[in-house]
Amino acid sequence: MYDVIIIGAGPAGIAASLYTQRGNLKTLVLYNEKSGLEKAEQIENYYGFENGISGESLYKTGIKQAKNIGVDVKKEEVIKIENNVDNFKVITPKGEYISKVLILSTGNKKNKPKIKGIEKFEGKGVSYCAICDGFFFRNRSVSVIGSGNYAVSETNELINIANNVTILTNGEKAPEIRANNVNIDTKEIDEIVGESRVEGVKFKDGSEISTDGIFIAQGVAGSADFAKKLGIITNKDNIVVNSDMETNIKGIFACGDCTGGLLQVSKAVYEGAKAGLQAIKYIRKK
Repeated sequence: MYDVIIIGAGPAGIAASLYTQRGNLKTLVLYNEKSGLEKAEQIENYYGFENGISGESLYKTGIKQAKNIGVDVKKEEVIKIENNVDNFKVITPKGEYISKVLILSTGNKKNKPKIKGIEKFEGKGVSYCAICDGFFFRNRSVSVIGSGNYAVSETNELINIANNVTILTNGEKAPEIRANNVNIDTKEIDEIVGESRVEGVKFKDGSEISTDGIFIAQGVAGSADFAKKLGIITNKDNIVVNSDMETNIKGIFACGDCTGGLLQVSKAVYEGAKAGLQAIKYIRKK
């Protein structure tokens, strides 16, 4: 069991881990996708580097720094988080991890696929959370757009609710899943169709399938995705936090790009430090 689990290994998550680990809290950092920081060719507005530094170098150095002081850093995709009142269970394809505190810092991913009709039918059959909205599609036919572990996780949430589930990979490789009421279609999607609500999906080869609901699970889940499933308040996909970087759920903090505002390394590091310090106070008080 860990004292703190941090999801995300960018500036915010690593900064938080430096404080929690040095505060004598057993800390785990989980990350999977590349950070947006790695795409920055040269950073020249961050303190301490007279000739600037590449985003990739800063990112990798941060991870090494955390490991050097004893932070447990694992490259594993988080597919599900459970709030068990006294602790949090974080689930990856490789295992399950328990902690007293959770810090979300995976940035602000935009995993919405560019498919005609998605925005039109949001709230009218298009959903981004199987746990939140699956109940409304009980005993009906639904589809999940995605091809990775996240899509499989969402599908597993829907298997016992819907009559049947179709995974639409939109041209990507089909995932491995075993269930009698799950179908997989790898054709590229052209658009989502319907009148006032979702009624079906049209593929680029001209074929169509009928479906009552569509759940978006493309790529890897981000902080906003986890927040919605846990009942954390968000505002336009940004996690709402107080001045201590705490969400509306006790024991869960958020920091970095996922809280919105200035999308800069300096802001991420500050919020990560604040979240780490407040996590220490929370655990000691508890």
